[in-house]
Amino acid sequence: MANTGRYDGRVVIVTGAAQGIGAGTAKRFAEEGAAVAVLDLDEGRASETAAGLGATKAVGIGCNVTDKASVDAAVERTVAELGGLHVLVNNAGITKDAMLFKMTENDWDAVMGVHLKGSFLMSQAAQKVFVEQKYGKILNTSSTSANGNRGQANYSAAKAGLQGFTRTLALELGRYGINVNAIAPGFIETEMTDDTAARVGMSVEDFRAAAADRNPIKRTGKPEDIAAAAAFLCSDEASYITGQILYVDGGAKI
Repeated sequence: MANTGRYDGRVVIVTGAAQGIGAGTAKRFAEEGAAVAVLDLDEGRASETAAGLGATKAVGIGCNVTDKASVDAAVERTVAELGGLHVLVNNAGITKDAMLFKMTENDWDAVMGVHLKGSFLMSQAAQKVFVEQKYGKILNTSSTSANGNRGQANYSAAKAGLQGFTRTLALELGRYGINVNAIAPGFIETEMTDDTAARVGMSVEDFRAAAADRNPIKRTGKPEDIAAAAAFLCSDEASYITGQILYVDGGAKI
């Protein structure tokens, strides 16, 4: 159950939040009292998601996280419209899966751009606000794929890179009252994993069942599972936790 009011007076940005894990995470923060900026490449969808959060204050903002001008404008708009910024969740991500010999340069660059450059640019913009106020939380989204996954050389490398990025920012920003952590989700039921099922020629039901069978809990994850972990790691209850990678994967990594 959500800790109602834990985020009263806080402003949260979630990137890639029009659907899936991002939308679930934005909803959890809203339920706990936060004002939420839903960032997504499609501002129309971001605005629809923001309107459905039930938040006291929420806004949908179109943002290309790989473009510095777009990122800076989105952060500035968040601060202006919602009255500040206290939490950044770098969730935006894409997949362009292929075996190495089939992977194109664009497949590689696009995935690196959204996951790594996007998290870099968003964190750089947010930390200006955080350092000045001596308070902030940055949460990056890694993946169990960081440990290697067939057909995902680009995605796995990007998600592993985010773990190093997380630990480095924790070292650099801790003295300014900023905590930096990451969540590494396992299989989560989202539009992205449903698309993967179609791509490999499996039904969604069979694809999810196979994923569930690979972990001790014997079920797949839901966006709410990631949202619950995010709400804890970005809270003041976790103020002595930084530079950590939390695997939320049903025990698949054991």
